[in-house]
Amino acid sequence: MRWILALILGLTAQAALATLNVVVTTASMGMLAREVGGDAVRVTVLAPSDRDPHMLQAKPSMIRQLRDADLVVAVGAELEQGWLPAAISSSANPRLLVGRPGYFEAAAQVDLLESNQAADRALGDVHPAGNPHLHMDPVRMGQVAMALAERLARLQPALGPDARLRASRFVAAVQDRLPGWQSRSRGAPGVVLFHKDAIYLTNRFSIPVHGYLEPVPGVPPGARHLQTLTSRLQGKPGVVVRHAYQPAQAAERLAGALGWPVRVLPLEPSGTAGAEAYFQFLDAWVNGLAGRQ
Repeated sequence: MRWILALILGLTAQAALATLNVVVTTASMGMLAREVGGDAVRVTVLAPSDRDPHMLQAKPSMIRQLRDADLVVAVGAELEQGWLPAAISSSANPRLLVGRPGYFEAAAQVDLLESNQAADRALGDVHPAGNPHLHMDPVRMGQVAMALAERLARLQPALGPDARLRASRFVAAVQDRLPGWQSRSRGAPGVVLFHKDAIYLTNRFSIPVHGYLEPVPGVPPGARHLQTLTSRLQGKPGVVVRHAYQPAQAAERLAGALGWPVRVLPLEPSGTAGAEAYFQFLDAWVNGLAGRQ
């Protein structure tokens, strides 16, 4: 009888520590899931790090990955509105429905910039709940990490102590690096961004934003808008930033007219990134905006 009891206890412990299948929408969310979950999670990233997460479509591969997931980690604030709800619905996985423990939104864990905006299509591709690109602020990412640890503990209580410890270490690592980022950002000349996707970083480190290549979010830059920017910014220092998947012509035209450099910076760290790669990703942004590249 003792060996039967030992077998039952062993199987129970093994089940308590079973690997959780975590599907995340972006590489930055994947980084957090790996950092907080450690070896207890198996992470799948849906959106390639070199693609615009606004513009994806639900694909059969996404649906297959969601079908077996224990947890989906989304950015939220409608960033994935065009494809994630459809993919979850098609997966027929009730664990991932909104309101269930298997559905987690990073945006719901923090205060968002640009919240409570009017949902007016004349204003472009706005997000009424707030700007979703919170991964550009390492402090908010630390807050999301702590909330994610609690969600993992809810799904698998045995994972709770380790998840909380790992999240706390991530927060501490962010705090250790903040003074360096702030120091390098001091005196940055300012930036023209293509889209409002780096404002959490510019806000955190007090880097001036001189404007956007898009006249309104989601609308491509036109000649008249570029001329307006050129006239307003002539004689000022700054840099122009775009991502590799965004068209180069407008950025090069504005930068050439102003005598500014163009920085091509990624919107996300690599798809398999851990915390150190995420910190290097932020290093590249801070250095680029401060004129150190």
